[in-house]
Amino acid sequence: MKCQVKVNTWGSNCYYRSMDSIVSDDSCEYYQTDIYEQLPSSLSKRRDWSSTQPLKMLPLSLQEKKEIRFVKRSSLICRNINPWKSWTQSQQIARRRLREQLEMFFSGLLPWKRTLNKIEGGFGVGVKAYFVFLRYLLCLNLLNCAIIIGSVLIPSLIVGNRRYRTQKNDSVLDIFLGSGFLERSPIFYTFYEYKALGPICLNTSLLFFAGMVSILILSLIMIVHRTVVGYKHTWLTGSSFTGNMSKKVFCGWDFCIQDAQTASLKHSFIRNELKMDLEEQRFRVKVSQRTLKQWVVLCFLRAVLNFLVLLLLGGSFILIYYASEKISIHWTLNLFWEYLPPITITLVNFLLPQLFNTISVFEDYSLTTQLNLTLVRSIFLKLASLGIFLFFLIRKAIATGKCDETEFGKEMYKLTVFHLLACVCNVLVAYPRTLLVEKCPSSKLVKMVGKPEFVIPLNVLDLVYSQTVIWVGVFYCPLLPAISILKLLAIFYMKKFTLVRCCVPAQRMFRTTSSSVLFNFMLLLGLIMSAVTLGININRFERGHCGPFTYENSVFNVTSKCVETLPLPAQKAISYITSEAFAFALILAEAIILTSFVSRGTANRKAIERLKDMLIMCSSDKRFLVKQHSTLVRRQKKIQKNTEEMADYVSNISRES
Repeated sequence: MKCQVKVNTWGSNCYYRSMDSIVSDDSCEYYQTDIYEQLPSSLSKRRDWSSTQPLKMLPLSLQEKKEIRFVKRSSLICRNINPWKSWTQSQQIARRRLREQLEMFFSGLLPWKRTLNKIEGGFGVGVKAYFVFLRYLLCLNLLNCAIIIGSVLIPSLIVGNRRYRTQKNDSVLDIFLGSGFLERSPIFYTFYEYKALGPICLNTSLLFFAGMVSILILSLIMIVHRTVVGYKHTWLTGSSFTGNMSKKVFCGWDFCIQDAQTASLKHSFIRNELKMDLEEQRFRVKVSQRTLKQWVVLCFLRAVLNFLVLLLLGGSFILIYYASEKISIHWTLNLFWEYLPPITITLVNFLLPQLFNTISVFEDYSLTTQLNLTLVRSIFLKLASLGIFLFFLIRKAIATGKCDETEFGKEMYKLTVFHLLACVCNVLVAYPRTLLVEKCPSSKLVKMVGKPEFVIPLNVLDLVYSQTVIWVGVFYCPLLPAISILKLLAIFYMKKFTLVRCCVPAQRMFRTTSSSVLFNFMLLLGLIMSAVTLGININRFERGHCGPFTYENSVFNVTSKCVETLPLPAQKAISYITSEAFAFALILAEAIILTSFVSRGTANRKAIERLKDMLIMCSSDKRFLVKQHSTLVRRQKKIQKNTEEMADYVSNISRES
């Protein structure tokens, strides 16, 4: 029997690792010796307590840390302490405790914490990642809504913009179409007008533009930060999960748990994590056993399936094109025809990802790769379908007498409303399906249908698509983030009900460490798409006849008039910043910085690999030295024992003689 061991550089502990050398069970006893206490690495670790490193970061036992703390305090009492240094240390401790308390306070403000823990225990960390992503979008829209209220809505209400009035032809259908009383409300672009609040640089138009740009910049910063942090965690975790197996088995339990329900959730969480690890290991073994013929057949099959995916994408784009054509029909069908593009986009985005998910199974990738591949294809479908719709929407002619900007905002409003209606329809279909399965469990047809599973990629893509629509339409429908907040709240509780009451735990567990990075990257693509659409629309509606930017008060004129009131050095600086020379210098500097970071990262990666090899060799050398030392000790003991036996034998002979 073999045991796979790796010797720690401190202490006499040995733990399991698959990449280390294999040693027999007879040699495992050599590691339990006191020679490790004499190694220079162990002695240096013992001297680390005198540094500024916190005690909790030292690889020492709790009793040793208590002894070190006692020695530190005794040495401080015995010597004179500088009052300034003592006050500085106390202030550092106070600031650290305050920071920890603030972090605990703000983490406690996050909603649905207990609910997410229950979801994680029952359905795995992948499903929880969806709800965490939804909560993140809710917080992002709250910040965007606060910016809009402060920079757009309140200034317009203070200067006394046109008042909201109802008319006789208003109806309930206006809620779905965005017309009538909603069109005259603060929801849409038409409500806002150019009004001066004092100086030239202080007017409603400039505040409106500044608020929208602030939303895009804030969203960009938050998404990039979240993506970078997630990627750093993914890179540090790596693609090998065997190193974490012993951690999950021996250190995964939280001994502070006292509630039985919480303990059951923790059990489920650890079980789901181990399922994912074992599934990844099983797939790696399967891939390593493939023959050349199997690889060729698999590559041909993947090429055919990818060509099928391209055909499906092209057909969906043609369908959206025909649905975007507007014709004059009877008023009774007006509501259906107005919602025909959202209906078409929703059906395409619902059906094709299901096909993509099925196609990825036949491509024989790992579960994580299947998830990521389905996400990439589906997000391309959703963003491309939205982009095709926006392209045809921008090209078509608006009827005379209507505000072009408001009509564009109405389309985004209808997409948002219909997405909520689609979620409601999903619940109305899933719940009767579940009741049918529970009432007729013996029916073969019902068994074939079964309860639905919570498909993570499709639900995440719905959120990305919804948030992209919000960013695209926020300029021409300023209160769209507020509508999105209400929609996300409704979606959270509907999805929670569907998950807990209607769905069954997925048979295939997904590891979402890398997928979470992909979620944020797709959200970043949606933000870039919305920024490009906004830039095109600003050029298109440069000389509008409604809203805060009309005729001579266009976006470019309002900003240029404000710049002209600034001092001459500031004008020159702004002129240089907006010139092509500065853009070229900025791009060149970014390229140099990125090149240096990439080079540094490559060098660090190589250094890490060399250090890993050195650690492995160091541990092998230590095992060899310990084995030799133990052999010498045994030999000396054996020689000493033989010497004693010989001495006893000689003494006995002398006594007999």
